[in-house]
Amino acid sequence: MSELLKNIDARTKLAGTNKLEILLFFLGVDQRTGRRETYGINVFKVREVMRTPPITAAPDMPSSVEGMVSLRGALVPVIDLAKYSGISSDVPREIMIVTEYNGHTQGFLVEGVDTILRLDWSKMRVPPEMLMSQTGGLVTAVTELEDNRLVMMMDVEKVLSETTSIDNELIFRSVVPIDRPDCTVFYCDDSVVARKQIERTLAAMGVKGVSAVNGRRMWEEMEKMAAYAKSVGRPLSSIINLILTDIEMPEMDGYMLTKQIKGDPRFAGIPVIMHSSLSGMSNQKLGLSVGVDEYVPKFEPQRLSETLARRLGVDVAELKAISA
Repeated sequence: MSELLKNIDARTKLAGTNKLEILLFFLGVDQRTGRRETYGINVFKVREVMRTPPITAAPDMPSSVEGMVSLRGALVPVIDLAKYSGISSDVPREIMIVTEYNGHTQGFLVEGVDTILRLDWSKMRVPPEMLMSQTGGLVTAVTELEDNRLVMMMDVEKVLSETTSIDNELIFRSVVPIDRPDCTVFYCDDSVVARKQIERTLAAMGVKGVSAVNGRRMWEEMEKMAAYAKSVGRPLSSIINLILTDIEMPEMDGYMLTKQIKGDPRFAGIPVIMHSSLSGMSNQKLGLSVGVDEYVPKFEPQRLSETLARRLGVDVAELKAISA
């Protein structure tokens, strides 16, 4: 298994090519359907794959949280993805995928891993609306392999929001309102949890927002706005004040979206901020390489709001002093 994850850093050249590499894994045969489905997770989020170590159970935890393990001196929470997904299987989850989001490490228990697959984000499709509503947005993208298997990308951010405190109401209380309804932020993210957090942050700031579920749909929306701006003789930057984009998205990722925006003179003067749970410095450097103006980690509404306010020309320190 360790062979699967060698030289992950070498994969950073994928930025701006709309390509990604995903680690395929299984959660077991669902006793209700008799099927073993295939799932995927972006390799950039994977630190290592290992045999499941002894897990120490903790009281008063969600049913899908098995407990915690010690990895090189750090305590890491462990989540059983099959239990969380409602998959009824008696197969022991002997493999743990260790992942990192926003500097936080957690383990996901799975039945097994398959291989690392390189593909184009354009091959990743947004799931049908019926599937989205049935799963509550847990599956964010689907692709078909050459052997006709369908691979489902899980919204691990949704898993974490429901097993940790990243969606706690208290985290929005520190957002300083700037009351700028004249400003509009265009934002895209395939995660329903992330879109909800951005929406709540903008609402707390007093700023309008326009959302999209991936980079391609955001690009289409922006082109409509560009055509409108031209028809009324206004600069596009007076209609779209800022663009906030995730990295991982089906059909068009954040790197490719940013590359297209920065290469198109119609969008000159509009700042692009990358908003992602891929918190490693390599990912931030990748964003800068395609022209991103700034990088903000997910699930930090105060930091996000202050960055947005500054880019919108608001002095947040002065506002804080006035409100104090």
